[in-house]
Amino acid sequence: MTDAVPVFESKIVPGSERYENNQRQQSELIERMRAALARTAERSNASQPRFDKRGQILPRERLARLLDPGSPFLEIGNMAGFLVDNDDPEQSVPGAAYICGIGYINGTRCMVTVDDSGINAGAMTTTSTRKATRVMDIALQQKLPFVHLVESAGANLLEYRVEMWMEGGGVFARLARLSAAGLPVVTVLHGASAAGGAYMPGLSDYVIGVKGNGKAYLAGPALLKAATGEVAEDEPLGGAGMHATVSGLVEYLAEDDAHGLALCRQVIASLGWNRHCPQPPPRDFAEPLYSTEDLPGIVPVDYRQPYDAREVVARLVDGSAFLQFKPDYGPATLCLQAAVYGMPVGIIANNGPIDPNAATKVAQFIQLCDQSDTSLLFLQNITGYMVGTDYEQAGMIKHGSKMIQAVTNARVPRITLMIGASFGAGNYGMCGQGYDPDFLFSWPNTQIGVMGGEQAARTMTEVFRAGAARKGVAVDEARIAAQEARVIAHYDRQSSAFYTSGRMLDDGLIDPRDSRKVLGMALQTCWEARQRRVFPNTFGVGEDVAMDTSSVLYWAQVRSCSEAGE
Repeated sequence: MTDAVPVFESKIVPGSERYENNQRQQSELIERMRAALARTAERSNASQPRFDKRGQILPRERLARLLDPGSPFLEIGNMAGFLVDNDDPEQSVPGAAYICGIGYINGTRCMVTVDDSGINAGAMTTTSTRKATRVMDIALQQKLPFVHLVESAGANLLEYRVEMWMEGGGVFARLARLSAAGLPVVTVLHGASAAGGAYMPGLSDYVIGVKGNGKAYLAGPALLKAATGEVAEDEPLGGAGMHATVSGLVEYLAEDDAHGLALCRQVIASLGWNRHCPQPPPRDFAEPLYSTEDLPGIVPVDYRQPYDAREVVARLVDGSAFLQFKPDYGPATLCLQAAVYGMPVGIIANNGPIDPNAATKVAQFIQLCDQSDTSLLFLQNITGYMVGTDYEQAGMIKHGSKMIQAVTNARVPRITLMIGASFGAGNYGMCGQGYDPDFLFSWPNTQIGVMGGEQAARTMTEVFRAGAARKGVAVDEARIAAQEARVIAHYDRQSSAFYTSGRMLDDGLIDPRDSRKVLGMALQTCWEARQRRVFPNTFGVGEDVAMDTSSVLYWAQVRSCSEAGE
């Protein structure tokens, strides 16, 4: 008799033909992801001579110097913008002009955004605003200080889109909300921050300006001349030195980039941020018995090939041990109790479509995890809910709705890993993006959409044949074949993880072998957020107490009228 949680016995045979085929196909996708990310870094780093001439540090080096050496960094939105402005996978550059993620600065967990000014001077792309607002939303939800290393040409006026300008207001609104929520906003002004971008430092609690290079103005010299005819030079118009001594925008004036980053680290240290959050209890845990290196060999790229999701779980959870909840009721949907780095988790995974019993089981399991304050992990490989007369009569709609109610309203942290198929309402029931999970990451083999391309093509063919039969006309088989080919290509192109991640339908692509570390960082972030005490205020960024003469006279008149009862 033992109280130990059962250890899973793996049946995977490394080196088998199936394993090697999966490994090869997954590795090709992983390398494709890495090549795209490397392209972005190489293009940015190619600006080294220009940065050297200005005495500056490249964006990725800025990030490295800001973060604690050797500490983890959980990147968010690494593929943002991929295949959006350029649909050539060999030329498209991911990143959307930002490097974003959660990292440690002097032991403080922070959300960090770095303008990738090595590419097009940091000019925003179509997806930049979406990425910026996502990381700010995470910072707000997870109670993280927000640190921004600013140097951006702003919106590209030659590629102007009205929706990007309109959505940009949401960035500034979120900065105000972060500050008001008691979450410090710290900006290092490394270079130019013009027009709307000037509100980035303007809406920050602490601004560190780099002498000579740091600049902020609502209208730069070119726009100013075009708008008013005034001719002005950079420094008196918006230089960091001026803002530190005249306008009051800059709190700390740095000699160069390195000094600015050192000051930023000092500002974060001065917050004493961790004194308002208890230290996590000591957690004893065993590493999985089976290596995460096996994961590419376990999961086939073709989602139609079955595999046992427990083999994946056994490589993610402590000691490869988990307790199966109602294993024989709705058995194709797994509900498992386990731990990751000593943190309890309830895991929901798929070995097939969701039937009425499975939906009922999941709804109950989520309620129990919510009751015990246990985080939820969804491992998505789902083609949808079961359909057909038997399932409709068994209450698929009603029981599926119970599951979606539970997924939506659970109060505990919810983390989703997309590891295979994600189709139709299955995406919803397994906590897809529309259900606001705390974090959602994808493996490169993920396929996502309302349905698969072949299923969509067959559905359209059935509709076409039924219509032809009603009209009593002959079916043109060649036309049907051409239509099916178009539909399959249209759906399959949009279902690729590279396509969907480029549109920020997740928080980024990850190497499957990094999944346990990513889950650990995400779970720790969620735990800390729920333990942390913050001190909201009602106004956000503090006002400058200094007023010009006209302001003094105006407020004196207001007070006079108020005292007179006017």
